[in-house]
Amino acid sequence: MKKSHPIRRVMLATAATVSGIVLLLSLKPASDPASASAAGGAAPQQTAAAQESAQGGAAAAQSGTVTGDVVKTQYGPVQVRLTMSGGKISKAEAVQAPSGGTSSQKTELAVPRLNQEAVAAGSADIDAVSGATYTSDGYKQSLQSALDKAKATGGGASSASPSPTGGGSSTQAKTVTGSVVKTQYGPVQVRVTVSGGKISKAEAVQAPSGGTSSQKTELAVPRLNQEAVAAGSADIDTVSGATYTSDGYKQSLQSALDKAGG
Repeated sequence: MKKSHPIRRVMLATAATVSGIVLLLSLKPASDPASASAAGGAAPQQTAAAQESAQGGAAAAQSGTVTGDVVKTQYGPVQVRLTMSGGKISKAEAVQAPSGGTSSQKTELAVPRLNQEAVAAGSADIDAVSGATYTSDGYKQSLQSALDKAKATGGGASSASPSPTGGGSSTQAKTVTGSVVKTQYGPVQVRVTVSGGKISKAEAVQAPSGGTSSQKTELAVPRLNQEAVAAGSADIDTVSGATYTSDGYKQSLQSALDKAGG
């Protein structure tokens, strides 16, 4: 037998070592654990971001104004309008409330307190104001109906903003409240609903009350409301015997129309 040459043995040993290294490398995992961990951690971050975006969108949708049903009481109708922000009541106001004689005094006493309680409670579970039970009960009923409407629409409500497309802005109804005008006998403030560029409804949110002022208000305001709708502007006649109320009404009406873009 021939003896193996020393150099040949070295070459064979080297080749075997290289083969072993190649085999070990071929068994290495296809992906780096650190990379896999990073990839696995990205998904929760994206999910959290998506949830946060969805929550933000829901809160944005739960904003706007909504008006409750008119509730008839023994002393007059009561109607409540709410401003919702992020699904919560940010403002409450009585669009209609009993007026005339002692009713006006009770309304002036009760409504501001009921408005504050509605915002604080965030619900219709509020206390009745002593001495104004009928007004309080009517307020709570209208408040509950407004909350039901807000809930049915996801917390949102009718918006005074024009349509993004611009095509429906001319027919979209919007409600605007004019500035408070102080008169010799009390403040006057008018709210109008504008639809299709015309006044579809006008109402006095505030008007002089107490003594003869209540009688004059009851006489003048309904006529001024009708004239405002008929004229479609603040160019309306003064009601005889209620000059100060009429002048204050027209000034507040004009400011409301200015805000509405009319």
